[in-house]
Amino acid sequence: MSDVWKRMRKVTQARIGLARSGHAISTRDVLEFQRAHADARDAVWWNWNSQELCRKLAIAGTPTLEVSSEISSRADFLKRPDLGRRLTDESRETLEAAKRTAGEVDLVFIVSDGLSGRALDRHFLPFWNVFEKEFRTLGMTAAPLVLAPFSRVAIADPIGRSIGARMAVGFIGERPGLSSNDSLGVYLTYDPKPGRTDADRNCLSNIRPPDGLSYEEASAKLNFLIRESVRLKLSGVSLKEDAPLLIDKSSKSKNS
Repeated sequence: MSDVWKRMRKVTQARIGLARSGHAISTRDVLEFQRAHADARDAVWWNWNSQELCRKLAIAGTPTLEVSSEISSRADFLKRPDLGRRLTDESRETLEAAKRTAGEVDLVFIVSDGLSGRALDRHFLPFWNVFEKEFRTLGMTAAPLVLAPFSRVAIADPIGRSIGARMAVGFIGERPGLSSNDSLGVYLTYDPKPGRTDADRNCLSNIRPPDGLSYEEASAKLNFLIRESVRLKLSGVSLKEDAPLLIDKSSKSKNS
């Protein structure tokens, strides 16, 4: 492999500059591709333990509620995405009871395994620990953090409406790829309610340091979106994420 390809491969996870033997790709690269494909399949079938996350959040003093979509198995979740967007009647009653107790709130945060429970297990708690500290400075009220296994992005709409939140922020494992099987995504929806579309949401994708978005950068972007969404009373394509970039203090000191 030439030095040019070696330098380029250091800055991307894309499969570039693959070695060849005649017309075929090298055995090493074929095996690497098969391993990455297996990792992606494993991430889709990952068994996310929501009760363990609930336990860890309780130790940290974070109140939680667990709800259910109309899906109860991983196989059904993959075959019926429509049911992963709906709450069970029991879950809706649980959320409405929480609303009667606490009243309406500014935000509800929702956690779901989506298509990669591995992403939650690796990145949610470290990201939450960074984000929560900055979120407290906004002075907004939040409902108990809602855990929703076997759910899709749009589960935020009935959850937000039932618990009486002005805004819903969902953390979800993103669809795995051949270079990324543990990517955490965040979706923000102002005035969540059934009937919202993807055009009504803002998304932060690929939260997975060190290869993707860092927890600090993602936290700054999410807090920016929350502030702007409240100020403009909207989300989605009309809300642009143009938060200022964070400055790496260590790099700045080296260059000064």
